[in-house]
Amino acid sequence: MSLVVRARRVLLPDGERPAAVHTDAGRITAVTAFVDAPASAVTLAEDEVLLPGLVDSHVHVNEPGRTEWEGFASATRAAVAGGVTTIVDMPLNSIPATTTVEALHVKREVAKGQVAADVAFWGGAVPGNLDQLRPLHEAGVVGFKCFLLDSGVPEFPPLDDGGLRAALAELARFDGLLIAHAEDADVIAAAPEPSGPSYAGFLASRPGAAEESAIGRLVEAARATGARTHVVHLADAGALPILREARADGVRITVETCPHYLTFAAEEVPDGATAFKCCPPIRETAHREALWAALAGGDGGRSLIDMVVSDHSPCTPELKRLDVGDFGAAWGGIASLQVALPVVWSGARSRGIGLAEVVRWMAGAPARLAGLPGKGSIAVGKDADLVAFAPEERWTVGDLEHRNPVTPYTGRELHGVVRRTWLRGRVADGEPVGRLLARGA
Repeated sequence: MSLVVRARRVLLPDGERPAAVHTDAGRITAVTAFVDAPASAVTLAEDEVLLPGLVDSHVHVNEPGRTEWEGFASATRAAVAGGVTTIVDMPLNSIPATTTVEALHVKREVAKGQVAADVAFWGGAVPGNLDQLRPLHEAGVVGFKCFLLDSGVPEFPPLDDGGLRAALAELARFDGLLIAHAEDADVIAAAPEPSGPSYAGFLASRPGAAEESAIGRLVEAARATGARTHVVHLADAGALPILREARADGVRITVETCPHYLTFAAEEVPDGATAFKCCPPIRETAHREALWAALAGGDGGRSLIDMVVSDHSPCTPELKRLDVGDFGAAWGGIASLQVALPVVWSGARSRGIGLAEVVRWMAGAPARLAGLPGKGSIAVGKDADLVAFAPEERWTVGDLEHRNPVTPYTGRELHGVVRRTWLRGRVADGEPVGRLLARGA
């Protein structure tokens, strides 16, 4: 299938300009002048920008085992509706967890024929599976997720300090990547127990010191082993100096944050509004603004935070305990896969940050993290994953393609509408035309 899409605004690796993007057999074959296009070319409207398909490297699909929370069909429909053409599935919340090659095969078999976007997979690093890390790497996982405290599900236990160093030492042998949920269990154990509808009480139960302590431990383990590491869903700006110093010392560590930490602030979360519960928690306004500064090059012109990904972690409405609004009892996780682009763009736009930066955070950087060289930008040889985006159109979040409707974004007005998405040169309309990817695809 051949496709040419042209627009007055195309976001290319070297900047934004009018261009025609030529594709054949699912790949980009040329990028030419706007006028250099056949009569059959798709021409975007004057208010639309052509973006590369986004890559969301932090998605909890939950299938098999907890498919009532989300599933491959619903998650990938939501993805393409939001301009995300590739997701990377997290190894936990599904049963079995992706901690063995056999479990990876189970997950791939379940996903086959269901996916409307391309899907790659993380493996898991848990106590007792050290001998599975290299086989999983060779089977194509993009890296390994670990927790440094209780994950919330029994089939995915955390690594202690010895287990963390052993996993990193093993991964260093083949240059594998470890990504870590970095909160310190001892710090949290010493904090007040969360219960009831008070958001301030829940926030006190997961203090910023827990992130700082765990990230410090991760940095020291990475320094000792030389392995590649990545911090998922950073919420606490107090950890930024630790990361800055580690990078200056040559530690190979990257970091992500999420749309909810860039949008909401603890002072604004109503008591009982458990749709806002996530771990680590949404922190105060000062943290939010410091995260934006770290993304936007407030560290001597260099972004200290590398990327923005959704951490889409849905569950059923019952598990959110909306009936009683109990932050202690509710499942922690925010559903945002479909709205991540307009949410982040709305925040960036209000701060004078351009679309090119948003695309760098949400397409190019996650593609590099996951080792997916065919994704993340509009360039010759890349997959023809394209998005027609109207950045100035306003809309209000209502019904979404997620399996369950609970999200703190409901009713929020946003800028930016995804009007059309192409996956490998084909209109992505929710039909299961996606592929299952291995690292290096």
